[in-house]
Amino acid sequence: MTVADAVVIGSGPNGLVAANALADAGWDVVLIEASDRTGGAVRSEEVTVPGFVSDMFSAFYPLAAASPVIRDLHLEEHGLGWSHAPAVLAHALDDGRAAVLSRDPEVTAASVDGFAAGDGESWLRMFAEWQRVRDPILDALFSPLPPLVALVQVLRRVRLAGALDMARLGVLPVRRLAREWFDGDGAALLLTGNAMHSDVPPDAAGSGVFGWLLAMLGQDVGFPVPRGGAGRLAEALTRRAEARGALVQTGVPVTSVDVVAGRATGVRLLDGSVVRARRAVLADVAAPLLYRDLVGTDRLPPRLVRNLDRFQWDDPTIKVNWALDQPVPWRAAGARGAGTVHVGVDMDGFVDFSADLSTGREPRHPFLLFGQMTTADQTRSPAGTESAWAYTHVPRGVDWSGERLDRHVTRIHEAIERVAPGFRDSRLATHVQSPCDLERADVNLVGGCRQRRDVRHPPAARLPAGTRSRPPGDTDRWALPGQRVRSSRRRCPRCLRLECGAVRPQGRRAVGRGAAAGRSHRVGQGAQDLSDAERSAGAPPG
Repeated sequence: MTVADAVVIGSGPNGLVAANALADAGWDVVLIEASDRTGGAVRSEEVTVPGFVSDMFSAFYPLAAASPVIRDLHLEEHGLGWSHAPAVLAHALDDGRAAVLSRDPEVTAASVDGFAAGDGESWLRMFAEWQRVRDPILDALFSPLPPLVALVQVLRRVRLAGALDMARLGVLPVRRLAREWFDGDGAALLLTGNAMHSDVPPDAAGSGVFGWLLAMLGQDVGFPVPRGGAGRLAEALTRRAEARGALVQTGVPVTSVDVVAGRATGVRLLDGSVVRARRAVLADVAAPLLYRDLVGTDRLPPRLVRNLDRFQWDDPTIKVNWALDQPVPWRAAGARGAGTVHVGVDMDGFVDFSADLSTGREPRHPFLLFGQMTTADQTRSPAGTESAWAYTHVPRGVDWSGERLDRHVTRIHEAIERVAPGFRDSRLATHVQSPCDLERADVNLVGGCRQRRDVRHPPAARLPAGTRSRPPGDTDRWALPGQRVRSSRRRCPRCLRLECGAVRPQGRRAVGRGAAAGRSHRVGQGAQDLSDAERSAGAPPG
């Protein structure tokens, strides 16, 4: 039996950040992962053509670029490098125009001004207001809940009238926000497309603040990608945790959390072994899987069990990866240098697409997020080619396989062909990830969802700020929960006494994939052992 100060279940980025934080604090940490490698939904592979690296889940990381947590980890010392596309994002319309978000505010302003004179000036004014509140807003994102100090700093900067405007922004639909600020569709497309990354409908309350935040972050820090593939981020976090003394075990499914007298005391593995925790059990999996499968509803308050029944999963995802023999032949020049391109809909099309998802209709005109990964990072494929992907959401409760899946993939290709004639002919290989494929790769992507809408997260749980039912999705709020564990110590005396516990475990059926037997990496084994593990897992070249 292994004994440690803390056991971390699951090695997604939240779990990896938590393991690093606790190891920095001097704790003995054991991190347990069922899959054959760390990272969860931060993974890259060669699935199309050898030499073409595809990010299998999340890809762009604006919040990592803005995060003091990630900056303080100094992951560059453990092999991580960041890369940017020439432009952050574009929205390509069927008529050949494109709105472009650049890290240069003047370039963005010129793009949106092309849709309506004066909108460029309005964009610069919006960005100036962001700069005024940027630091306390980011402090709030990366602080334990409630972020009182950061909110006080915001109030000091904006005063009473500004505070009312900020409160209104928090509930404003993004379409309304865009119409109040801009006359043309260019800026509105950028705000609304970014809001759709959060999967909040464009006419829904709260979508405005998501669109504003991601657009301003893109304008400010860009949408960087890990050089060599998203998996490099997980590898760097793993190396750093091991260098601080953490024990990382892969290929070892956790089947249950031991609870004694209301306190989590350790975990049991599929092979029958037990890992005891002297001080904390943390989990990096979806909340329903934690409570129902690992802990068990018989140990939970009735109110919490009822809240779990109301837990709302996000809409499933279909993702397509391509190896292309040339850069994407966009009609709009502005799309050619963008790392992310939004495709398939105009302003009204956003609403129609969201209505299809809400009503369970098969979307005829899907909204696509298209990633040009070689444009963002030249190591992803040979010179003169492009490694690309696109994903779209589809209604839950539908069998997205067979002919229905093929039909929707055809729609995806048609949407891209409208804005990039000749795209079909440039394909060397196509690799499709259905909702079932996504869940098979990571059990936390239940039904193929990339995010969890846990706006009704059970208050009875009082989990200290690390519950992983939030998105990394294609962006990355993940850095925050794991780091919060240090500042949230002793704040959770009633939540199964998961002291200092950032919670997001996997089910009793097993955490992720992997056989019962697993590998262990300790500090002292060194980088060579980890490199061997990466090669055996098929990690992409750097």
